[in-house]
Amino acid sequence: MAEVTLEFLGLQMSRLLERQERLQDDTTVLIGMMQRLDGAVLGLTTEVGARHSRYDRLRPDVDRLRERGPQAPA
Repeated sequence: MAEVTLEFLGLQMSRLLERQERLQDDTTVLIGMMQRLDGAVLGLTTEVGARHSRYDRLRPDVDRLRERGPQAPA
């Protein structure tokens, strides 16, 4: 069986710490991507809500024009 030395354990610990740092960097990047997507979805939700209220505001005018029917140009 191979002998386990302090040097071997130190190298293994260094590798684990390096791997953990890489995983933390990856996690930070993924969180940033999710926050950007979340912001985009929130922006779209706000935009759709604003468009809906805009159409609701214009609907009475459009209905009034439809009731009058087509008009000949003057």
